[in-house]
Amino acid sequence: MIIGTVKEIKNLEFRVGLTPGSVKEYVSHGHEVYVEKGAGINSGFPDQEYVDAGATILKTADEVWKKVEMLIKVKEPLEPEFKFLREGLILYTYLHLAANEDLTYALLKAKTQSIAYETIEEDGTLPCLKPMSEVAGRLSAIQGAKFLEKPFGGSGILISGVPGVERAKATIVGAGVVGENALKMLVGMGADVTILDINLRKLTYLDDIYSNTIQTLYSSKENLELAIKRADLVIGAVLLPGAKAPKLIKRAYYKDMKPGSVIVDVAIDQGGSTEVSKPTYHDNPIYEVDGIIHYTVANMPGAVPMTSTKALTNATLPYGLMIADLGLDMALNRSRALKLGINVYNGEITCPGVAEAFNLPYLKL
Repeated sequence: MIIGTVKEIKNLEFRVGLTPGSVKEYVSHGHEVYVEKGAGINSGFPDQEYVDAGATILKTADEVWKKVEMLIKVKEPLEPEFKFLREGLILYTYLHLAANEDLTYALLKAKTQSIAYETIEEDGTLPCLKPMSEVAGRLSAIQGAKFLEKPFGGSGILISGVPGVERAKATIVGAGVVGENALKMLVGMGADVTILDINLRKLTYLDDIYSNTIQTLYSSKENLELAIKRADLVIGAVLLPGAKAPKLIKRAYYKDMKPGSVIVDVAIDQGGSTEVSKPTYHDNPIYEVDGIIHYTVANMPGAVPMTSTKALTNATLPYGLMIADLGLDMALNRSRALKLGINVYNGEITCPGVAEAFNLPYLKL
């Protein structure tokens, strides 16, 4: 199969879909690989490393898109890239279609076979989403602590406090991979942490691990409202695979929150977990609503591409090799995980969450 990757055009997105190491794996399986010139520079991979791994460097993204049978990216195609979508092309990347109607219709119209990292599911886990959720969860604590600082409009509380002065109160909504990694960082930073979820088994596990250093709460409306109102920092870490994120953090709560509190909405890729969420970028990451600071960068792991690219390609490579070695249809027949990952197949929506988001017909594979 002819495989390729291009430089991401999303604002301040520094990750890349293939590392030289993953290129070497594809080449060793007998596949051709094409890489846009400079695509890996921001992740620490110069062109020569790709050449040494067996890839061919092409000068422009146009050349790569038109040449390949499978295009491996990190982020969803943006509008300037829609012209490259075509029938017969396999697109392998994060898509988050339930929050992106324009891209959904572009993929349907082009009949591009579209596999979303975030809906590949195996043994009840999301293996291609997990590494970026780990990065985003840890970054959410770091960024939340930073934007609590007064120069950024925050309340001016130090996340850890100091002897004789109280620590910041942090509330994590959702105890999945993002929430668990945010918890790990916030406990390490010395915050007073409450984490909420509806999964009592997971809350029991976290209580066993952290004992009386954290507060676990069942995510009822009452508990959620009280925990958010008392928090200096709120991290929205809810996820419904392939579907829009639920708006659990209500604007009505803001009037009772502390001025200068910070909400880090990690669910922004799926539409966000607050009623006022809108995507931001690394160069202008925050905005204020009713005295509350919102951090809603939709590609948080892109800020640390040397870590993120390696972590991501470690997870995506095995499935990519399966597609390349077997062809898409046979790979789908062999792997239930990949079958759950495909969102658009032959011009039909095959992910129930996306179909529901836009009231479109759903094709069950």
